[in-house]
Amino acid sequence: MHESHPTDSVVVDCDRCLVRSPSACGDCVVTFLLGAPPAGIEIDAAEMSALEVLSDAGLTPPLRLVTPLAGPETQAG
Repeated sequence: MHESHPTDSVVVDCDRCLVRSPSACGDCVVTFLLGAPPAGIEIDAAEMSALEVLSDAGLTPPLRLVTPLAGPETQAG
């Protein structure tokens, strides 16, 4: 399970998700809870922890968000 810190938050921007597709979105907690991918939401550490507990218990699918890495190590030289 992912360890989070009290100040961590996750910005869910479905438009930037690398695995966005009907099959991936259909098995993502965002679509499960909201019915469709949103324009963007922010999930704080407490909410992320609650979602992980629900997912680990098999009550919801996990967050399937995969975003590109940003930074100098990802740019072509």
